[in-house]
Amino acid sequence: MTRRFYYLPALALAGLLSSSALPAAPAITTETLISRLTNAIDNLKTLRCNVRAQERLAGKYQQARTSMKMNFSPYKVYLRNDQGIEVLYVTGQNSGDAWVYPNSFPYVTLSLDPQGSIMRKGQHHSVMEAGYGTISELLDGSGQRINPGFEKTFRYAGDTTVVGRPAHVLRSSYPQFRYVSYKPTKAETTKTIAEKFGCGEYRILERNNLSPGATVAAGKTIQVPNAYGSRITICIDQKLYLPLVVQVNDDKGLFEKFEFSDLVANQPIPAPEFTKNYKGYKL
Repeated sequence: MTRRFYYLPALALAGLLSSSALPAAPAITTETLISRLTNAIDNLKTLRCNVRAQERLAGKYQQARTSMKMNFSPYKVYLRNDQGIEVLYVTGQNSGDAWVYPNSFPYVTLSLDPQGSIMRKGQHHSVMEAGYGTISELLDGSGQRINPGFEKTFRYAGDTTVVGRPAHVLRSSYPQFRYVSYKPTKAETTKTIAEKFGCGEYRILERNNLSPGATVAAGKTIQVPNAYGSRITICIDQKLYLPLVVQVNDDKGLFEKFEFSDLVANQPIPAPEFTKNYKGYKL
C-alpha cells in the first residue's frame, strides 16, 4: 500500500499554532497584578476621587457618597459626603483632632478625635484609613499575622469594565472564615488585635460590644474574625493600577463594598485646599 504524506505550508502550520489553537495567555499574572497594585498604592502622593460606600451596620446596610481629596506625606484629608457633612484632618494641627462640620443643628464646626467613637459611629473605617488603607491591610504579607497566608488566596480572575474603564479582577476565596476565641496575655487595644488578625476593627467591636480603640484586659476572651472576609473581589484600573471596586463578603453575606470613580492620582493639590478657611468649605 502506498503511503501518502501531506505537508502543510508553513503559513498554514503557523495558523494552527496561533492563539486560536492554543489557550490564550493570561493578560497578567497574579503576582504581577498584586505587585503593581501594592506599588501604586504605596507610591501615592495625592489622590482625588469620589467614593460610593455600602456598609453593613448592625445587620442593616448604609450607603454614602463621598468626595475625597488626600495628601499622603504628611497625611491630610478632606471629605464631604452627600449629606453635606465635611471632615478635615491635617497631621500636626488642631491638637490631633479633625475638624467636622455636621451640617445639622447647631451648625458649628466641631473638633473630634478621628479614632473616637463619635467619628467612627455609622462606618467601618476611620478617616485615618480613607482611600486605600483597607486594601493595604488585605494584602499585608508581613508574616506578623496570627493566621498568616490569607493574602496568598488572591488570584487574577480575568478582566471587566467598571464605569467605562478596563479593569483586572483580583479575587480571594477563604471558606474557612469564622470567628475564633482570642485571649490576650497582656492588655491590648482592639486596633492592635485587628492588626494581628488582619480582620479590621469594626467586627471585633460589633461582636464584643466594645468601643473603638477599647482595651481588652489580659485573660479576657473575645471573639475575633480569623481573616478579613470569606470572599473578596477587587477590580483594578488597568492604567492606574488603583482599585475601582472593593467588595467583601463574610459569613453573613455582603459586609462592605466601595466604588471609586473620577480618580486623579499624584497631581499636586494646592496647600490651601487642606485649610478650614478654604473657599467653599463650611468648616
